[in-house]
Amino acid sequence: MSNAVSISKFSPRLSIWLLALTVALGVMLATAGSAVSGHGAPAIKRIPVPDDGIEPQAAVDDEGTIHLVYYKGEAAGGDLFYVKPSDQGASFSAPVAVNTQSGSAVAAGAIRGAQIAVGVDGRVHVAWNGSRVAKPKGLLNPAQPSDSPHNGTPMLYARSNPEGTAFEPQRNLMQKTFGLDGGGSVAVDRSGHVYVTWHGLDRAGKEADRRVWVARSDDNGETFSEERPASSKGTGSCGCCGLRTFADSRGIFYGLYRSATAEVHRDIYLLASSDQGKTFRSQKVHAWEIQACPMSSMSFAEGSDRVLAAWETEGQIYWAAIDADLSEPRPLAPSGPANRRKYPSLAVSPKGYTLLAWNEGASWGKAGTLAWQVFDKNNKPVGQPGAGSALPKWSFAAAVTLKDGSFRLIY
Repeated sequence: MSNAVSISKFSPRLSIWLLALTVALGVMLATAGSAVSGHGAPAIKRIPVPDDGIEPQAAVDDEGTIHLVYYKGEAAGGDLFYVKPSDQGASFSAPVAVNTQSGSAVAAGAIRGAQIAVGVDGRVHVAWNGSRVAKPKGLLNPAQPSDSPHNGTPMLYARSNPEGTAFEPQRNLMQKTFGLDGGGSVAVDRSGHVYVTWHGLDRAGKEADRRVWVARSDDNGETFSEERPASSKGTGSCGCCGLRTFADSRGIFYGLYRSATAEVHRDIYLLASSDQGKTFRSQKVHAWEIQACPMSSMSFAEGSDRVLAAWETEGQIYWAAIDADLSEPRPLAPSGPANRRKYPSLAVSPKGYTLLAWNEGASWGKAGTLAWQVFDKNNKPVGQPGAGSALPKWSFAAAVTLKDGSFRLIY
């Protein structure tokens, strides 16, 4: 005989009260900082950036430790700080300054801020676009020696000391290129090759003449080579869009960037290199024709024996599995209509679940709200997208996976 009791057996007034209580508990669970995705999916815990910081960028090392960089200060010129969350994100270490010149980072546009990579030795590598006052300065455009606000803007890099208690002096890695605008990136492979990547010009030109450039270090960031082109001539590079790079566990180096062919074809291109950045293969993976710069960003993640990439097209976020052979990817989008979705971030659990986070309703100067969706190992959505609170101006979320397979959303 069942012990279950039907609500209909109570009085109407009590039934209404119980129903209201059930709805209220459901809302509380949906909005709590820690929630279970359901359907056997990993738990997701949301963690605010410490010290009211913005633009979090996170990476997890082989020991399962989260490494986090965030921004503080005015949008046109501020500072970067590094922390390590402990107790699965319940607390943070004391912040360590990343940039050695005050005000040399920038947050405006939510594209040009820091990116982070962690080597197998635990050393942290950070790259970011310098602000207008940043030093050391980059090269000037010989065709416009004083007109462009981006003339002389450097692509900056710093790495932590072996103990992770301080960062070495920031360095500008642009040796022959200029016109830095959209955000750069950093990646490190398991052999200690460090790649810092940006897009710019090596001679006077327009967006269609811009290329993706890579400066490579073969000694874990001690020294860097002169930058070399990674993208093909003619595709261009969308001036104020970001790009993203990633080195997988096999040492394959990937890149995502937005083109500017004829200054109207703002397509997503995938780059891949199997020889530590000496040569690159390239493939267009998603087309978008728009005569404007959408100021978009990308994301990579690896897990469950595959590499994933995410990007924005026409106000929607897409993600797909990719490979070094540049097989044609099959882009997927989260549920629901596109609502100015921007700034994707990916994480993958050991059991093949994927967490995709993004900004919903974003626009210039308005970050919108945090949103996310979990997909199972067959790439099927698990439930409906999650919705969080409003994000700070110029900010977004960073998704990571812990060693136990659970997800963290730092926002």
